Amino acid sequence: MVTTLVSALTRRPIRERLAMTGEITLSGQVLPIGGIKEKVLAAKRAGIREVLLPADNQPNVREDLTAEMLEGVELHYVKTIQELVGLALEKEPVLVEPVKPPVSLVGAVAGPPN
Repeated sequence: MVTTLVSALTRRPIRERLAMTGEITLSGQVLPIGGIKEKVLAAKRAGIREVLLPADNQPNVREDLTAEMLEGVELHYVKTIQELVGLALEKEPVLVEPVKPPVSLVGAVAGPPN
């Protein structure tokens, strides 16, 4: 959710074929989570090429996943939200054309129904 909010505020899109998991504290630290093996394998099945994981989960990856399971998936370990944003978002913002407001119906006269 934090990555999505930063993406929206900075207009920098999230990179394609990227997955991430973890929890972030109010001070910006990335906390470890459970179920790493299942999450990484699900990402791989979904065609994800890169996965961002909490740095404290690195021992779980070494214990639970074989090189064969990780084939085709690049893992990145992050400790802070700054590292996460640097890896997850495109470097340049996307320029968005302003949306034109819909035609106003103020002052329009409504006739009788047909």
